[in-house]
Amino acid sequence: MSSSVLLMSMSADGYIAGPDDRPGNPGGDDFMRLHEWYLNADGEVGRPDGEPGEIWDELNATGAVVVGRRTAEQVDYYGGDHHGVPLFVLSHEPPSVGYDKVHFVSDIETAMAQAKAAAGDNDVLVHGAITARTALEAGVLDELQLSQVPVLFGGGLRLFDVLPHRIELEIVRVIDTPQATHIRYRVRR
Repeated sequence: MSSSVLLMSMSADGYIAGPDDRPGNPGGDDFMRLHEWYLNADGEVGRPDGEPGEIWDELNATGAVVVGRRTAEQVDYYGGDHHGVPLFVLSHEPPSVGYDKVHFVSDIETAMAQAKAAAGDNDVLVHGAITARTALEAGVLDELQLSQVPVLFGGGLRLFDVLPHRIELEIVRVIDTPQATHIRYRVRR
């Protein structure tokens, strides 16, 4: 059975995007600092060496993606191809984008159900802070893969700024490296 998994890198003070996060500057100022851990030996975005490579492999083994419209728009809907799988975008007013694999859905429960059906036995990758919070609140987010980077941003967009109630998590795995501490949690129900 597939799981829905939020994959997110964040600063030690909880920011997933730097100041001035907007179209034209997706992720805000110095955004790539949060993602240096997944640079390969050549310094390019790609499978990192060692244990963090497991996270990269898991990301690329997902069978569908659920993402918020703001995040999707900032990256031009991943060019219509996020590692070859269907993309389910939360939006009440879907724009016309012309990508075959991009599907617009108005609520998180339907988006997750459709994504899990499309993913089959593979996991569903979840992107976006608002999407993550909405999925947690609705009880349809199963796991969180958080990579905490040893930097304090001091401003930007926080992942869990406001939640409707306390949510208990269970630690599933910890991979500690000098670039980031990668913690995978399961949401307790």
